[in-house]
Amino acid sequence: MKNLPAHVVHYKTTPEFTQDTVPSGLQRNHTTAAGVWGRIVIHEGSLRYVIEEPEKEEHLLGPNTSGIVEPQVAHHVAIEGPVRFSVEFHR
Repeated sequence: MKNLPAHVVHYKTTPEFTQDTVPSGLQRNHTTAAGVWGRIVIHEGSLRYVIEEPEKEEHLLGPNTSGIVEPQVAHHVAIEGPVRFSVEFHR
């Protein structure tokens, strides 16, 4: 899993989502804007993070494993069961 670059700065965090409230847009392929990084933070449970390019990768995220979203890289999340998570945005 990648790390956030040292030079990026946090600027916003989504509300906390659960398996029942996760927006459908997060469950289908989407990207962040140019220069925007994301960090998927799991508060409870687990979530599958799927990176579509340049090669497909899948990661099971949990409270001790965050998912790093690179700018303009197609990705989505898949619900694995009960979960509480949020997404932090950095630029």
